[in-house]
Amino acid sequence: MAGCCGHDAQFDGLSADYKRRLWAVIAINAGMFVVEMAAGHAAHSQALQADALDFFGDAVTYGISLAVIGASPWLRTTTALAKGFSLLLMGLWVFGSTTYRVFTIGVPTAEIMGVIGFLALAANLASVALLVRYKDGDANVRSVWLCSRNDAIGNVAVMVAALGVWGTATGWPDLIVAGIMAALFLSSAFQIILQSLQERRNSQAKVH
Repeated sequence: MAGCCGHDAQFDGLSADYKRRLWAVIAINAGMFVVEMAAGHAAHSQALQADALDFFGDAVTYGISLAVIGASPWLRTTTALAKGFSLLLMGLWVFGSTTYRVFTIGVPTAEIMGVIGFLALAANLASVALLVRYKDGDANVRSVWLCSRNDAIGNVAVMVAALGVWGTATGWPDLIVAGIMAALFLSSAFQIILQSLQERRNSQAKVH
C-alpha cells in the first residue's frame, strides 16, 4: 500500500478499513484509561498511572486523527505537531511526578499492578494487531502507530515493575519504569514533531 517503505507517496488515512480500525482502537483505549487510572490510584502505582495517561493520549490522538483524514497537508501537519507537543508535555509531567515520588516514596501494590498490566497488555496487543498494516504513513498516521507501540511496550514494562516491586518490597522498580515510559513519550514526541515539520516544508516547496 502507499506509505510503506520504498514508496514516495505516504498513506494519509483515506481508507474505510483504516477508519474502522481506528474506531475500534479508540474504544479499547478509552476503556482502559478508566480502568488503569482507577487501579493506579488504588495500587499507589506511578507506572500504572503513567500508562493510563498513555491510554488517554492515544484515545485523543486517534479521535483527532480521524477528524483530519483527507484534510489539507497544512492541517494534517498542524494536527500532528499538536499531538507531538502533547506527548512532550505528557512525558515531562511523568518525569516530574516520578521525581516527586522519589522523595515521597511508598510501596505500590504489586498484585494489582500485575493483573492490570496483563489486562492492558492484552488490550494493546489487540490495538497493535489492528494498526500494524498502517504503521508507515504521513505524520498523522505515524503518530497513531507510535502511540499504540508505546502502550504495548509500557504494559510489558509495568508487569516487569510489578515483579520488581514484589521481589524487592520497594517502590523503586515502579519509579524506574515510570521514568523509562516518560523517556519513551519524549522520544515519540520528537519523532512526530520532526516528521511533521519536514512534511510541512515539503508541502510548501510543492506549492512554490
